[in-house]
Amino acid sequence: MKGIVISSNCSGGGKTTVTLGLMKALMKLGYDVQGYKVGPDYIDPVFHTTITNKDSRNLDLFLMGEDGVKASYSRGTGDIAVIEGVMGLFDGKGIYSEFSTAHLAETLNLPIILILSPKSTSLTLGAEIQGILNYSDEYIKKSNIKGIILNNISNSYYKLMKIIIEKNSKVKVYGYIPKDPELSLKSRYLGLIQCMEVEDIEYKINKCSDYILSNIDMDNLIADFKEGEDYEDNFHIENKNLKIAIAMDFGFSFYYKENIELLEELGEVTYFSPLHDEKLPENIDFLYMGGGYPEVFIEKLSKNTSMLKSIKEALDNGLHCYGECGALMYLTKSITDLDDNIFSTVGFLNGKSLMTKSLQNFGYARIEINKKNNLLDNLSINCHEFHKSKVRINEECIYDVEKIVYDDKVKKWNCGYIKNNTLVAYPHIHFFGNMKFLKSLIKNIDLHK
Repeated sequence: MKGIVISSNCSGGGKTTVTLGLMKALMKLGYDVQGYKVGPDYIDPVFHTTITNKDSRNLDLFLMGEDGVKASYSRGTGDIAVIEGVMGLFDGKGIYSEFSTAHLAETLNLPIILILSPKSTSLTLGAEIQGILNYSDEYIKKSNIKGIILNNISNSYYKLMKIIIEKNSKVKVYGYIPKDPELSLKSRYLGLIQCMEVEDIEYKINKCSDYILSNIDMDNLIADFKEGEDYEDNFHIENKNLKIAIAMDFGFSFYYKENIELLEELGEVTYFSPLHDEKLPENIDFLYMGGGYPEVFIEKLSKNTSMLKSIKEALDNGLHCYGECGALMYLTKSITDLDDNIFSTVGFLNGKSLMTKSLQNFGYARIEINKKNNLLDNLSINCHEFHKSKVRINEECIYDVEKIVYDDKVKKWNCGYIKNNTLVAYPHIHFFGNMKFLKSLIKNIDLHK
């Protein structure tokens, strides 16, 4: 594949809309497009998948390691790779550019296109662009920025800015996307609302792609895509003939593609819906419940009492289960929303979940497992947290979690609740960066006969 990285100077700069529009425009020109997302985001990849009709993949240097990122990139297929960045181009872990979009682009040796949405500025934007073009530090030598697309502006403003940018910054401007309220994508506190909740997503992106084809020099842009390198993929696991159930619906949809692929190598995967199905699939050996928005759909989840009972009975009887974030909340006795309404949930864990107005323990962190337990070996694990809730649980806790904050101070907390053969926690984990974690998690599973 030939590839390009789409980035911006900030979050909210139009990366997702332009990425999706560009994917659709390339498809209209006859290209087979593969989508990727930099960082730990679960939501944008589903938008990519909806547009390209093939699974998008995450590329996260902190969670997956360099070898994991390269393996994930190599699993993509098609003519063209479109990689959507995260936050601003150089925004990485804390005050450093490490693990940023620029760091990822340098790791894969791919060029960058900047998406900028100017407002009430002219020459100053040219100065900002010069700063971006010339930025370097211990992680970024020199970003290979090929050009700029201006977003959400009028034609007259575009003509002014194109002259200013190309004269003062010596970087090409491919074109622009006109200001159009119909192109906006609504957001929720964890980012955009889920793709499955946007009824007119195809209309929005089709319209955006038409703007791109009309207002952007596609020949010039496509010429700047660069052929990617071939990378080894050593991230595989032995088949154990496990029967695995994965929760998948509006409430639980936060999964990394590669995590599911590894579980498919372990055995047979079946999907079920805590929102709509009456009970768990029959005769399963392992239950995987990811994060999502159980609090948004809590009324319906709470009313599905047969599913709540099915999950509790299975976990009480020793079914092996691993869950993250939303799953942790769902397995407690209740979820209390911001209006103090209390909704009953599975009730397997002795405790409750409470929604909060602010983020709790946001960002990259590291888990240390130093406590003897029946499920996991002693391990060190890279992870990510992003949630507006907290739990009060009286169960065994085996995670010591710490995060190095911007002033190099260390924030520490505990998580990772174990009961019977179930482990649930707030941190999200990518198995590519933590293969020992996955192997340890499933090592003691006895197959159902």
